[in-house]
Amino acid sequence: MDPNAGKKKLMNRLGREDAIAALHAEDFTRRTTSFYRYVDIANPEEMRDALYEEWSEFGVFGRVYLAKEGINAQISVPEHNWDSFIKVLHSRKEFADMHQKIAIEDDGKSFFKLMLKTKDQIVADGLEYGEYDISNVGTHLDAKAWNEAMDEGAIVVDMRNHYESEIGHFKGAVCPQSDTFREELPEVLEDLKGKEDEKILLYCTGGIRCEKTSAYLKHHGFNDVNQLNGGIIDYARQLEKDDSIENKFIGKNFVFDERLGERISDDVIANCHQCGEPCDEHVNCKNKTCNLLFIQCGKCQEAHGGCCTPECLDFSQLPEEEQIKRRKGMKNDSRFHNHRKIDLSKGFK
Repeated sequence: MDPNAGKKKLMNRLGREDAIAALHAEDFTRRTTSFYRYVDIANPEEMRDALYEEWSEFGVFGRVYLAKEGINAQISVPEHNWDSFIKVLHSRKEFADMHQKIAIEDDGKSFFKLMLKTKDQIVADGLEYGEYDISNVGTHLDAKAWNEAMDEGAIVVDMRNHYESEIGHFKGAVCPQSDTFREELPEVLEDLKGKEDEKILLYCTGGIRCEKTSAYLKHHGFNDVNQLNGGIIDYARQLEKDDSIENKFIGKNFVFDERLGERISDDVIANCHQCGEPCDEHVNCKNKTCNLLFIQCGKCQEAHGGCCTPECLDFSQLPEEEQIKRRKGMKNDSRFHNHRKIDLSKGFK
């Protein structure tokens, strides 16, 4: 007998296209938010199931990771359920008074289903036990204090992946060329060697990667480590509330949802990976087997069918049944996020 027989299936079984269609058919607005906390969660699996049931009742969509070390969430909540959701969230001692980082540009279409997963860590860093103490982190700075530290000549380090900083970053920031946070940590440590007594400023999207990085750097002897409180998202919110604060961030803030970015300044600092024209719009290759994330302008999207190479265009134009048949047993070519390793400007010439 199936041991799971009769149990409620705690997952969304709608396919991607059906889920997106249902999202666009909604007659209410949604609020996109993110939050994280390093906190002891005794039983992540049990917590995961409880949260899924609670949040499903509120119509929450998003991507949430739970581990024994805490929670990392990016979600959208129907506006009419917002207050009730926050009340229930805060009723759990682990998540009491959880700070919310509300999206800057939000059409409510950031997520189309709810996904909660348990993991070993809420941010994959590849660090061994004892390489950091999460209780010993850097000083948290608000937007004003951050700008002042920048003006005083502090070293600014972007703790995001290269494809994030490519479309937007703080002026003069050190932007590592790593594809993952796991790769970035040792790269940053090497870049900062000999600067242990200088003032270091760390920033990322919402703060979670800087929390670990600041603890990691302090463990390795850095004495003046600081981090942007609430990340780029909160920085932009503070600018909205106080127009006397100068915006030192140029371009767009990459976000890990359907939007793929929200504009912080009018500057376009990136270029289309195919024609080289100024552009900062990320897309995923329409060939689902490839799924490469790259920057493609509107003209190239139209000319190349949203694909990164002629091979992908040919594949994407096959009947869906044929695509599925060919994908069976085919390994993804691992190009996702790795556009630097392919010269897309030559593909369609």
